[in-house]
Amino acid sequence: MVNADTPTEAETPADWKADLRERGYRLTPQRQLVLEAVDVLDHATPDEILHQVRKTASGVNISTVYRTLELLEELGLVSHAHLGHGAPTYHLAGRHTHLHLVCRDCDSVTETETGIAAPLIDSLREQHGFDTDLKHFAIFGRCADCTAKLAADGPA
Repeated sequence: MVNADTPTEAETPADWKADLRERGYRLTPQRQLVLEAVDVLDHATPDEILHQVRKTASGVNISTVYRTLELLEELGLVSHAHLGHGAPTYHLAGRHTHLHLVCRDCDSVTETETGIAAPLIDSLREQHGFDTDLKHFAIFGRCADCTAKLAADGPA
């Protein structure tokens, strides 16, 4: 489950076509289907994207999805994050930059704006000269609902 604090407009297929053309690529049917699946699913693994794509094009295989995702990420149209031990999840890069808060108890994922991490980012830059890439950043812990449930259940 993904909760978006401030969802924004995703790029349209016309934008994808223009973006790809500007970089010397075509918006092939496979690329469009993968982009549309990523858009609809928001945060999805390659297998989930394949399942969505196969609703329209049953002949598409997982290697096509992986190759397409790799190209689309190189072109800056999609981004991935590791939200656990499984496969990475992909979302549209142009949608918004956010952090992922992952609950270890219920596996929910909440998005929050990167501004909340500004003190950490500033500290890393000042102390280590390190510029962060928050596109792939996930923070693991316990969500408010699971914390409340744990408090209500008391010690085991």
